[in-house]
Order: sequence, then C-alpha cells, then structure tokens
Amino acid sequence: MAKIGFIGLGIMGAPMARNLQAGGHTLFAYKRSGALPDELASGGATLCHSPKEVAQQAGIIITMLPDTPDVEAVLFGSDGIAEGLSAGKTVIDMSSIAPLPTKAFAAKIAALGCDYLDAPVSGGEVGAKAATLTIMAGGSQSAFDKVKPLFELMGKNITLVGDSGAGQTCKVANQIIVALTIEAVGEALLFASKAGADPARVREALMGGFASSRILEVHGERMIKRTFAPGFRIELHRKDLGLALEGAKALGVPLPSTALCQQLFNLCHAHDADQLDHSALVKALEVMANHTVA
Repeated sequence: MAKIGFIGLGIMGAPMARNLQAGGHTLFAYKRSGALPDELASGGATLCHSPKEVAQQAGIIITMLPDTPDVEAVLFGSDGIAEGLSAGKTVIDMSSIAPLPTKAFAAKIAALGCDYLDAPVSGGEVGAKAATLTIMAGGSQSAFDKVKPLFELMGKNITLVGDSGAGQTCKVANQIIVALTIEAVGEALLFASKAGADPARVREALMGGFASSRILEVHGERMIKRTFAPGFRIELHRKDLGLALEGAKALGVPLPSTALCQQLFNLCHAHDADQLDHSALVKALEVMANHTVA
C-alpha cells in the first residue's frame, strides 16, 4: 500500500482522499486551517503542518486546489512540496488550472528527479463521492502506469491524453462543452416555462430523445427545483472559461459561444451568485427574460 499525500480537502478533494484511504492506502494531508474532516481522521489520516511535510512523508503527492496561483504556491512557495521532495517521488495535480504554467511546473519537478502528472477531473461532487470521476492526464506513460491504480479508486473513465499540460488542455475543452450545454438547457427550459409548458414535464420528455444529456438530467432538475447548492461553483467555472479564452487568444482561435457563456457567468458574479452551483447560470437568462423557470 502506498503512502499518499493529499492537499486540497474541499468539496471534491475530501471525498477523493477518502476513496484513496478506503482503498487501503496511508494518507498524509495538509489543511491550512482547522482539523481534518471527520471521515479522514477516523480512517487514520495524518494531519501535516505544511505541504513540505506532506512531501517528506508520502511517496505520491496529490493536489486539488482552486486555481493556478494556489498550485504554484503549494508546489514552490515557502515550506512547499518541492522543498520536501526526494528523487523518485510523484506529484499529481488534479486541480483545473492553466496548461502553459502546468508545463513549467512539470519541468521544475522533473529537475528534482520526480515525476509530475496533471490529471484534472470531471464529474463534480457526485462523481467524487461515488468514485466515478473522469480523469484526463498529461505526462509520461511510465508515471501514468505507476499511479493508474490510484486513479481507479477515484474514477472510471481514465485517459492519458498526452504529454504534460495535455490533461489541463482536455479539462478546458470539457469546461467549454459543459458551460455551453448548461446554457442550452437553461434557454430551453426558460423558453418552455415562458410559453406556459410545465418545464418538469418538458425535461422528462426530452430525456427520452436526442437532446438527452447528463446535464439535462442533473442540472435541468436543479433549475426546475431551484437547488443551487454546489456542486461545482460558478466562480470556478468562470475561472475555467477565463482559461479557455486566454488560451484561445494566444492561439488565435475564436470561441464565440464560450465568450457568451463567460458573460453570463459574469452577470451571475455581478449578482453575488459566485458560490452557487454552475447550473445557476440559468439565473442570468432569467434576469434578462424577467421570468423564472418554475
């Protein structure tokens, strides 16, 4: 059994860490403040006092953090992971961050004699708890093969997409598709509701046709029932679309629909909805239509 370090015990990270622990592995975790979640503490996880200590104790170190600067600080800041590494260890970043800095992070970790994988995930809190996440990895085949049994404790659809940064590129593409689909479902249910149809029955009918999707199933229900507790927060999806648009600008690629969804997330941000689930994007459409899906 492996000694695994885990940094980032939020909505996604805590259940991911618990699934690794349930697989029989020894867990060393860092939390900036407070005690470990009860389920991890009761399972025997050790609370470390710095990312450096996590890296000293564990052979495989996983990060699950909100944004690129957070990952950089935990990796290379004072008492960071890099200070605690020794040759032969593996660092896996499962956050959703920018692809270009990811390549630089991988090079710096490789210079220390360690492997680095970027392995962002999709599937939300439900997938994290159920260990059914989609995991899209970037890095070497040998490093991927070494840690794949750990990925299998957290997810089901696990793919080595390519070299360092490829996992993050794939995650940005995923977030484009998810945002545009949430927007489409929101428009459809808003149209149906405004036209006088029962949006719940419209959703039920559409679930049996070509318009069916996981987002229509889960987030369509959220829109109708007004259950917007995250899940995956608007502020994080807004960040991810920012990464997409920054990358598109650098590549000279037009992403007009992505830009539209980002503006809708910006509207949600302006109305203090950052902490709601990203299905609450429908609220931006409702503001413009002066009508609520119900």
